[in-house]
Amino acid sequence: MSPETIPGWKDRILFTPGPLTTSRTVKQAMLRDVGSRDTEFINIVADIRRRLVECAGATTQDYTTIPIQGSGTFGVEGVISSVVPPDGKLLLVANGAYGKRLVQIARVHRIAHNVIEVPENQSPDPSSVESALLEDPSITTLAMVHCETTTGMINPVEAVGSISQKHGKRMIVDAMSSFGAVPLNVPAAGIDYIVSSANKCIEGVPGFSFAVCRKSSLEETPGWARTLSLDLYAQWQGLEKTGQFRFTPATHSMLAFHQALLELEMEGGVPARAERYRRNHAVLLMGMIQLGFKPYLPPHQQGHIITSFRSPSHPRYDFEIFYRSLQDRGYVIYPGKVSDADCFRIGHIGRIFESDTRDLLAAIRDVMAEMKMTLVPPASENND
Repeated sequence: MSPETIPGWKDRILFTPGPLTTSRTVKQAMLRDVGSRDTEFINIVADIRRRLVECAGATTQDYTTIPIQGSGTFGVEGVISSVVPPDGKLLLVANGAYGKRLVQIARVHRIAHNVIEVPENQSPDPSSVESALLEDPSITTLAMVHCETTTGMINPVEAVGSISQKHGKRMIVDAMSSFGAVPLNVPAAGIDYIVSSANKCIEGVPGFSFAVCRKSSLEETPGWARTLSLDLYAQWQGLEKTGQFRFTPATHSMLAFHQALLELEMEGGVPARAERYRRNHAVLLMGMIQLGFKPYLPPHQQGHIITSFRSPSHPRYDFEIFYRSLQDRGYVIYPGKVSDADCFRIGHIGRIFESDTRDLLAAIRDVMAEMKMTLVPPASENND
């Protein structure tokens, strides 16, 4: 019996920030076993590392990739806890939940730090970063989020990276939700470490994260790590010497990720994937506004990775009912994480296309009818 004839064989489509909907071939890549010391697996890991450097717009002469077992937060914590000097100081830029997580990591590891915190609906001002560096010369390292998944805002990492480079500071970027789908030339942006994970825009499955690192910066860090398992330099040295991980790798996730990287190349690379996600976002945004939903961010601040919508004030609206009704129809969205507004989120990334987005809009229309909930589109409200 083929899978297509089995009732319920098809997974729900994930309109979330990750894990994401993946291709059938990415899932199939996991249907085999390899040993962590197998020559085949070692070669696959090497190819993954090379391809990720290329995705960053860099060369293997100047940059290297270090995969890290665990989720994206493991990768971010691995970098922060490994590359800030023992007597160093962080400057953290936060305009959402994931920027605040950087602060939490610094506190846990007792790393000295200053914080530039701005509201979730505002983009950080690069000039405030320069002022902070001038006011406190003891700062050695900057860290910020590229796509703040709380709202979907794309932060000005290139402008901040330029300032960081100008003042001789090291720059860490959490690009969890943007790497592979928002074109970024990492060397040109002055970024020393950029971190993402397997289950985001490369369209792999959960299991590991990775950091693309400037070699000259990484070479400064032996003995700086504050943990054993997340020691970035030690992980790099092990991979360089033997091609192997120091501790058990996520073999099946890496097989799937390698297939996902091949599919990224077949699609046309980062620019082509970015364009598909932009189309998904444009179709979804127009449709949601026509249905009466209001995006949290204005258009000039909104990225094409994920969109936060304000929860309607309609008396019949209940997110849990709305969510479960969409899930029953085969579509999964995400609750909100904005602290100053009641929101929900819809992602545009993963193995989804315009047709899937239009199907989601049709499902939302059906659920609204079922809930007896009619909203007035914002444009109509403005004309009243």
